[in-house]
Amino acid sequence: MYRVLLVEDEEIIRKGIRYSVPWEECGCSVVGEAENGAVGEEKIAELQPDIVITDITMPVKNGLEMIADTREKFNYIAIILTGYSEFEYAQQAIRNGVSDYVLKPLDMDEMRTALEKAVRLAGDNQYLQQREDEAEAVRSRTALPPLSEDKVTDPLVLRIVAYLKENYQSKITLADLQEQFHYSERYINQKFQKELGTTVIDYLNRCRIQNALELIRKGKLPISQIGWECGIGEYKYFNHVFKKYIGCSVREYQSTLK
Repeated sequence: MYRVLLVEDEEIIRKGIRYSVPWEECGCSVVGEAENGAVGEEKIAELQPDIVITDITMPVKNGLEMIADTREKFNYIAIILTGYSEFEYAQQAIRNGVSDYVLKPLDMDEMRTALEKAVRLAGDNQYLQQREDEAEAVRSRTALPPLSEDKVTDPLVLRIVAYLKENYQSKITLADLQEQFHYSERYINQKFQKELGTTVIDYLNRCRIQNALELIRKGKLPISQIGWECGIGEYKYFNHVFKKYIGCSVREYQSTLK
């Protein structure tokens, strides 16, 4: 349900709107009322409505001033109520981002039409905000969740960790580690599981993806080259591994950085 705030100094009009408009049919609910723009501003900050329906002329602070001081910060859809004498202000308000206006005395069919338009715009707002939140969440992934490397005490695991960090760009298999450190693949994996809670290959991939994140953010290399630079290889497989650890494709991550 879209949250609606009513701001109108004449109580009879305010209550008339509240109890005459079929809010639920429009997917809305009234979450609050205010008798002037100053109180309306407080209510907007407190309730963060999706839609604000406000009169223009009110004591203390008028509706247009309230909208000018709050709309950019709280990103709601505004409908203004206006008389014929204020028609010029209404047109100006539309140019300044107000969704619609309804002339007094109020026609409930006109009010419903204006509300339905505001609901569509509020839906667009929510969609865009969701996309921006998702993009911000992706942008914030500058590092993978850390493993408890500072708690590692096993000398063999410490040596292998140092080796992987230094050589992650090269092709490395468990067989390579067995030959390098003279312990069986099984024994090496068991030690890693005990000390770090993960496998050698998982740890190696984490090193590679962490470095890939840094290279992507720097933006100096084409994506097709980053996979090779990090030791993963061709783009299709690199993208597969990247998505497993980051939760989105390489290009999706890159697009959030623009």
